[in-house]
Amino acid sequence: MITSKFFIPSLAALFLLPVLEKQDTVTPKFEPYQQNIVDTPMSFGMAPIPAGEFVMGSGTKDKNAQKDEFPSRKVYLDAFWIGTHEMTWDIYELFLDKNFEADVTKSAIPAEVDGLTRPSTPYLDMTFGMGKENKPALAMTQYNAIQFCKWLYTKTGVFYRLPTEAEWEYAARAGKNTTYFFGNDPAQLGEYAWYAENSGEVTHETGKKKPNPWGLYDILGNVMEWTYDKYVPEYQAKNPKVAEKNPSVKADQLYPMVLRGGHFKSKPEDLRAAKRFASTPVWKQLDPQIPKSRWWFPEAPFVGLRVVRPLVAPSVEEIAAYYDQAPIDDY
Repeated sequence: MITSKFFIPSLAALFLLPVLEKQDTVTPKFEPYQQNIVDTPMSFGMAPIPAGEFVMGSGTKDKNAQKDEFPSRKVYLDAFWIGTHEMTWDIYELFLDKNFEADVTKSAIPAEVDGLTRPSTPYLDMTFGMGKENKPALAMTQYNAIQFCKWLYTKTGVFYRLPTEAEWEYAARAGKNTTYFFGNDPAQLGEYAWYAENSGEVTHETGKKKPNPWGLYDILGNVMEWTYDKYVPEYQAKNPKVAEKNPSVKADQLYPMVLRGGHFKSKPEDLRAAKRFASTPVWKQLDPQIPKSRWWFPEAPFVGLRVVRPLVAPSVEEIAAYYDQAPIDDY
């Protein structure tokens, strides 16, 4: 973070200033809430996740543990909110289609929203025939997901972002150190998740299964969810005896990034809280464009997202830096 008193905000930061002026500077009550999308009938739920320490990764007793889930390590996280549900097409479509947003919005779209860069129109049906109403949005790249968060911020004045890998696992475990948040027996998965054994190989409406103890629906299965972190196959803790605070690994290349949670075609062992997935260029094999789309994965109908809001909002410079990282071309 730049702290010099002579710092002049970037053009991106200046672009965000009108939004920051709308943002409530008082620390909000740390409780569940519904985020309304301004001037539309749309909203989504956010659940408070308390600050705390947990052991991230797999234990030695997990017979399905993978090499990249070790070493297990202590992590401390500051408090944050996380979406109670995976983001649905109902809301995501407002970001994708400016004309649709204009039709749904009760008043004129503000200039800072109207001026946002939006995804290119996909050349395939990105629902993959599985439908949209109350179903998770699909197949967006991580860049696409972050730009959606920027749109949310510009619409609401509230900073939303992707969870870090540690935040995702902490929220999914909900205070438990077992294989799944409900225990070690996968026989109970059908109560909480859409996966290979009960999905019929399609996504389902969000919130139809039981939530985890912290109120998160479909945190396992349905679609796997983006995190912000670069995928590191063999994570090395700086000091395994001391809890790392708010760890995150920033990407320096396009692939691979970490996704979590498993999806509608996953087997039980891939829905474990510690299971890690890595993005791959194979998900764009069908894309005929050169460079390939920065917005879509035409072969990833199992990728979605869930948003996070930190309890303490970052500075305008940090927000601009998060949202306005230049995309990396994909050849």
